[in-house]
Amino acid sequence: MYVQQLEPVADSLALSALVAALPLATVLILLGALRMKAHRAGVIGLAVAVLVGWLVFGMPLGQTLSAGVQGALFGLFPIMWIVVNALWVYRMTVRTHHFDILRRSFGRLSDDPRIQALVIAFCFGALLEALAGFGAPVAICSVMLVALGFSPVKAAVVSLVANTAPVAFGAMGTPVVTLAQVTDLPLDTVASVVGRQTPLLALVVPLVLVWLVDGRRGLRETWLPALACGVAFAAAQFLAANYVSAQLADIGAALAGAAALVAVPSARRPASEPVRASVLTGVRSDDLDREDPRPEVLRAYAPYALIVVIFSIAQIPPVKEALAKATRVFDWPLLDVADPDGNRVGANVFSLPLVATGGTLVLLAGLFTAVVLGVRAKDAAREWAATVYELRYAILTVTSVLALAYVMNLSGQAGTIGHFVAAAGAGLAFLSPILGWFGVAVSGSDTSANALFGALQVTAAAQSGLSPELLAAANSSGGVLGKMISPQNLTIACAAVGLAGKEGDLLRKVLPWSLGLLLVMCLIVLGQSTAVLGWMLP
Repeated sequence: MYVQQLEPVADSLALSALVAALPLATVLILLGALRMKAHRAGVIGLAVAVLVGWLVFGMPLGQTLSAGVQGALFGLFPIMWIVVNALWVYRMTVRTHHFDILRRSFGRLSDDPRIQALVIAFCFGALLEALAGFGAPVAICSVMLVALGFSPVKAAVVSLVANTAPVAFGAMGTPVVTLAQVTDLPLDTVASVVGRQTPLLALVVPLVLVWLVDGRRGLRETWLPALACGVAFAAAQFLAANYVSAQLADIGAALAGAAALVAVPSARRPASEPVRASVLTGVRSDDLDREDPRPEVLRAYAPYALIVVIFSIAQIPPVKEALAKATRVFDWPLLDVADPDGNRVGANVFSLPLVATGGTLVLLAGLFTAVVLGVRAKDAAREWAATVYELRYAILTVTSVLALAYVMNLSGQAGTIGHFVAAAGAGLAFLSPILGWFGVAVSGSDTSANALFGALQVTAAAQSGLSPELLAAANSSGGVLGKMISPQNLTIACAAVGLAGKEGDLLRKVLPWSLGLLLVMCLIVLGQSTAVLGWMLP
């Protein structure tokens, strides 16, 4: 048995924490300063973590490598299993041109560009985040807004800022699932706390979006539909995260936000010509005026309806229990680890949910989608293979980052850093979201930031007397605000709208919003750590 030690370097917690931080520092420097590709930085950071765990913390090499393999497997299944199948569904809608039909359907909901920004960037973007994440919402929504006549810069900025509130529950809850896995906290508890933080952002973001589209006039004329959209989104996200399923939180929120938006009479009024002339400075796509047959419109919405139905059925208790029976639990080979107190850690046992996982349910929805959209089996298989190829670097990035996180967590490196960081005491509650924000800003992924810093947050919370669930959730909730300034998302946005090389211009436009909303989240978490807002927690 390997027993983790907190002070392996000269019996000094500070020196040990400094050495333990080398893998994280390596990744952050390679990504942020040297602008290295994320998949390469992840692999190099993993190598540093293995060396530190083996040579400094004394974890046997076999166990160190075994910990990394377990992390990589978790990165493949269930994380990338969800992403691959979700993007596969999207690719089939593109192949059959039903995505174009969906885009035209959105354009006909309202001719007011401020409302269109809410429908597409906030609501539909949240749905895409729920299904796929990893930059897909920014790319797809930016292109759709440009087709409606938005300037490329405005389309990119609106899509980036909108991609905040849904991120923590994106890709069928992958970030919170990862957070629960690396912290050994119950998923329901973590999701519940996150569901009492990010909905507060959802109240603000739609108002920010109409300001970005049309300034003070936009806020004055469309505050009511924007607020209705935000309230409905926030309420649905809160209810799903706390009482239904973390995997359905964003889907329910996106649909509720869109329904509330359409229900407000002022949202359906035609926009005045001065508004359209001042906001729509780009070229409107000619195919927006094409009329689509109603059956084809229904088929365009079908993939998303299928996913909602299948996930809802999977939450029915008897069905949930039946699916769970396919889960395989076994002792992980070559791994026998105890914490500094001598208690065996949970990672010694590995759980493999073969059926009761989001990726398998999305795969099932994808098979039905292929039938509904008329995609032949051979073509559907080719699209799936093409999706895997398209995501090959993302797969390598996620698996290497998760392997790095597992090595750091199981060797004791994260624990050492956490004990050192705990010296911040009560101030840790305010700083906690900033750590998540920084992790996402650099890595571009809330999932990766949770894997890197989740265990550290829990350890620091335990040492400082704060709630581990609160700080773990704060890592994810603060992280969502780093998404809009991450180099990965900025690059995706620029590439989507033809602004290659203009990432710096976009960064300057979205950075103030990222920092401002981060301050709000820091104050929320600080309040929740005291009697002021402590009543909000479960």
